[in-house]
Amino acid sequence: MKLLITGGAGFIGSAVVRQAIAAGHSVVNVDALTYAACLDNVAEVEASDSYHFVNADIRDRTTLDEVFSDHKPDLVMHLAAESHVDRSIDGPATFIDTNVMGTFHMLEAARTYWVNAGKPEGFRFHHISTDEVYGALGDTGQFTETTPYDPRSPYSASKASSDHLVRAWYETYGLPVLITNCSNNYGPYQFPEKLIPVVILKALAGEPIPVYGEGKNVRDWLYVEDHADALLTVAKQGKLGRTYNIGGENEAQNIEIVQSICSLLDQKRPGEKPYKDQITYVTDRPGHDLRYSIDPSRIREELGWKPSLTLQQGLNLTVQWYLDNEQWWRSLQNREGVGRRLGVKA
Repeated sequence: MKLLITGGAGFIGSAVVRQAIAAGHSVVNVDALTYAACLDNVAEVEASDSYHFVNADIRDRTTLDEVFSDHKPDLVMHLAAESHVDRSIDGPATFIDTNVMGTFHMLEAARTYWVNAGKPEGFRFHHISTDEVYGALGDTGQFTETTPYDPRSPYSASKASSDHLVRAWYETYGLPVLITNCSNNYGPYQFPEKLIPVVILKALAGEPIPVYGEGKNVRDWLYVEDHADALLTVAKQGKLGRTYNIGGENEAQNIEIVQSICSLLDQKRPGEKPYKDQITYVTDRPGHDLRYSIDPSRIREELGWKPSLTLQQGLNLTVQWYLDNEQWWRSLQNREGVGRRLGVKA
């Protein structure tokens, strides 16, 4: 297939690009190269005849129409989005503009192309979203595909809005769509503003490792390469109009994640004292959801997909990757907001 992947120079998008090329697909990578994007993420495929990069903004409808017309994709995988909750607290307008209006323009460009092409039967628009649209859980329970939406941050509200738009374009216009909602991703090439790369890099720098509140917030962790595999599985085999929740089946408190990383670093790059001594508890993020947990029964039972790695296996691979790829993360450390606490303006 020829895949049009938006946000393919980002963390999750680049993993999808790399796997898609390896699987024999052609890829058109559409990315605006905002602060969190990095073309080094796809350097291993850039010489492939099956790969094409377009520097374009999903809010630019004219350019989107040109991309669809020029490349004639069989499948759209829409990953481009602003994704950092802390940044959404400081500047929600960018999240609304990109995640809501950008998705609207993508849907309209895809619909126009699909209609003009005679509504080809195999065409699909796959929208990639987050479990944060469901709000927060207590100590028990899991999110399913029928859990009511209850977003709590500007980021999750913008993603919930984009999910609703995709469903509306399916119901109103018949656009063949798929939606996936995933749990917290981690792994190689994650921009150094999210929890796991922040912990690794703060630890290596000998700086305080910030833990929000008491560190008891629980997330379900999904290794990014597993997520990319799940996304390609849904794109090829998912039932049109269907939502699939993708989870790693790896729940852990934030403090457990931090302590595990410190322990791995003690083994791999021991310092003068244990890295856990750098852990520092800081004021919690406004509206910080207590717990997320995904029930992945649908994707497992209908499509036969399940994650391949345990959390400890994935963390081990991730810590080693950051140790082995210092040049990659050092090149990003001067970008806007890196290393600085965000999301405290509320």
